[in-house]
Amino acid sequence: MSEMRVILIEDDADVRLGCVQALMLEGIPTLGVDSVEKARRSLGPGFSGVIVCDIRLPGQDGLSFMRETAIAEPDLPVILVTGHADVATAVQAMRDGAYDFIEKPFTSQHLVEVVRRALEKTALAAEVKNLKKRLSALGSLENRIIGRSQAIQRLRQTISEIAPTAADVLILGETGTGKELIARCIHDASGRRGPFVALNCGGLPETLFESEIFGHEAGAFSGAIKKRIGKVEHATHGTLFLDEIESMPIAMQIKFLRVLQERVVERLGSNQQIPVDFRVIAATKSDLSAESEAGRFRGDLYFRLAVVELELPPLRARREDVPLLFEHFVEQAGLRLGREPAEVKDAIMQDLMARPWPGNVRELRNVAERHVLGIRGNDGADGRALPLSQAVEAFEKSLIAEELRRQNGNALRAAKQLAIPKSTLFDKIRKFGLDGDA
Repeated sequence: MSEMRVILIEDDADVRLGCVQALMLEGIPTLGVDSVEKARRSLGPGFSGVIVCDIRLPGQDGLSFMRETAIAEPDLPVILVTGHADVATAVQAMRDGAYDFIEKPFTSQHLVEVVRRALEKTALAAEVKNLKKRLSALGSLENRIIGRSQAIQRLRQTISEIAPTAADVLILGETGTGKELIARCIHDASGRRGPFVALNCGGLPETLFESEIFGHEAGAFSGAIKKRIGKVEHATHGTLFLDEIESMPIAMQIKFLRVLQERVVERLGSNQQIPVDFRVIAATKSDLSAESEAGRFRGDLYFRLAVVELELPPLRARREDVPLLFEHFVEQAGLRLGREPAEVKDAIMQDLMARPWPGNVRELRNVAERHVLGIRGNDGADGRALPLSQAVEAFEKSLIAEELRRQNGNALRAAKQLAIPKSTLFDKIRKFGLDGDA
């Protein structure tokens, strides 16, 4: 169905066969049927092509079918075939939405020329539609990827640049940083017409992995009662998102690498190679380079996936985005839960800004929901504003702790990154009870 470009409706068997052969010889896939009712079975939401339809048909006539199509699918060209007596009717039909008409008798060359022009119109309409979709998705990035920090601004810019390409992407980030959200944003801005197919490699038993990702034929193994389309095949013309890619079994990594390289897949129990056109976006919280050096992840697969690498910053590294994110999540939660959210007092926001956020954006969203529900127990703020000195100290402590973590406890490198004298940093490490090495 996805390869079909022309549906030709003609009740005269000889004329129908001649038209189909003429178009097929020109490389235009065509289905010939003898009634509107049969054509309707082959039409669906995914059809993109041209309809060639005789005006006089048994059952529903071509004119009424054309008018229905013009209303339901205004971008789908309908070419009417008419006898000499119906030319005036066909001209009026063009005013009503028909693309063109062909008067009988006609040559094969004339039919092919008219159909080619209509196909070009269809291709142009599809291109414009995809462009509008991409522009709309890119314009909504600020509404989906919330934040004004430089890291987030750079992330949005990078997505806008790589999304329309076919490049595979590897997303790096801690748990809760929004890796699937970023993957969906890339897919939505790509213009790819296929689906977004997500698979969590860490949540799938190894025994089911091959069947889930590659599919299987009926009888391929015990319990395989019917054929199953795998995630790779299902993602054709779309995007395959593999979360926790570091959890993919080594044996599957070898097979998946072959699929990536050759863009063909074989279902379990079959020798047939099925071409697949899909984009891969993988996500991990691990250092795959280190994992490959340790022999826990294949280096060749890592390099194949990492055509583009996107590193998502943890929330503690973009604290300036916390107020904006929290207000956004509070508004969303209020709408979803049907509750009027309470005022976000300064004390609550000060507390939120100073937290380490090990669960990142996901943790912040949970806190926002508890705020809307009026649950304060675990949020650390009692509604009274902290003194400025205490709020500054809490914020300063969290920044220093994060930088020490980044530098693996090396205080000298941390002092350089924080742009403060090393003696000042050592004093603060002792004051806050942090761990740091010279």
